[in-house]
Amino acid sequence: MRPYDAFLLISFGGPEAVDDVLPFLENVTRGRGIPRERLAEVGEHYYLFDGVSPINQQCRDLIEAIRADFAANGVDLPIYWGNRFWEPMLTDTVAQMAKDGVRRVVALATSAFSNYSSHRAYLNDIEAARAAVGPDAPEIELIRPFFDHPGFIEPLVECARAALDRLPESERAGARLLFSAHSIPTAMADASGAPEQGYGPGGAYVAQLEEVARLVTERLGGGHDYELVYQSRSGPPSQPWLEPDINDRLEELAAEGVSAVIAIPHGFVSDHMEVKYDLDHEAVETARRLRIAFERALTPGTHPRFVAMARELVTERAAGAPRVGLSTLPGCPDGSTTCCAPR
Repeated sequence: MRPYDAFLLISFGGPEAVDDVLPFLENVTRGRGIPRERLAEVGEHYYLFDGVSPINQQCRDLIEAIRADFAANGVDLPIYWGNRFWEPMLTDTVAQMAKDGVRRVVALATSAFSNYSSHRAYLNDIEAARAAVGPDAPEIELIRPFFDHPGFIEPLVECARAALDRLPESERAGARLLFSAHSIPTAMADASGAPEQGYGPGGAYVAQLEEVARLVTERLGGGHDYELVYQSRSGPPSQPWLEPDINDRLEELAAEGVSAVIAIPHGFVSDHMEVKYDLDHEAVETARRLRIAFERALTPGTHPRFVAMARELVTERAAGAPRVGLSTLPGCPDGSTTCCAPR
């Protein structure tokens, strides 16, 4: 097995107080020329929750669950945590690992899919952090995108089934399943995945999102109609992004006579701010206005199967074993750096 000295969880990060909100958003948008007025507008989403994003606490909870799972299964790896845009910052974590004498690290990002923002950017930030720390920085190997791993799919199925059960019984059979993911520019989506994999328009990102939706719907077994929608668009109107937006689609479904919807945020691994605001606030209000029965499925979070997946992925990577997945899509092989958008 490849010897590792530590496990590293890498996430996006989020503010934990009102005074953190604008500095956090400045970190996220640095170099992109976003007007401060726009940052203040986005900041209002966080102020609805007292400036606290759930994501950091969710990472703490996940780390504790992984630590317990490691201990119960004989995995003797210390666990570190670093964020891309808020404390604990990744560079500081890499510096601490170097100080602790850690030489080789296996890392898991809190994102399941292949595109620049959800995988390649993590690779870039790892290299930037290592460069900042210098020659004593440990080697860091990032685990592949895990979109079709059973440890991701099974919790999504369980959470979707629970959401269906929360609907009035008369609405369950005809409920439309809306699988929701973060919208990205169409050019970024098209570039995701190695060209030789031949994904076509939308690239690996859209293909993987569609595949997860299919896998989950099949396992629900109810014959529900389902489709892919998007949320959290942040680009200028002139730039094409993946569509339809979930709120626009709810308007159309209401006109088509659909009376019940389950939103399944399969593009996310935890109930962080974009889930809490874009779905639990905006989409809920849209559905209420349209008189559509609406339930939102939980994300995997600290589901035991998802927690166990972290250990299984570490073992897979360490052993150089074939990737475990439920999909027949072209995979992102262990160690690949070509499964996502180019630099």
